[in-house]
Amino acid sequence: MGTFSIWHWVIVLVVVLVLFGGGGKISRLMGDFGKGLKSFKKGIKEEDEDEGAPKEAKTLKSETPSTTASEKNEAAKD
Repeated sequence: MGTFSIWHWVIVLVVVLVLFGGGGKISRLMGDFGKGLKSFKKGIKEEDEDEGAPKEAKTLKSETPSTTASEKNEAAKD
């Protein structure tokens, strides 16, 4: 049967069907990969922009004063 056996032809047929058949599975897969990569780059860019902005000071609940400035002013008026 020449240089190729039946198993070689089966493997070639499977590869051809995967690449060109099946309703464009490879093109959809690569499209999804491109969308994911674009989303990843956008997320990294937004994170870098956020680092440049001043961050708000966070206070812990245990560090908050028991009386506010307005309560102190009302107490001083009395």
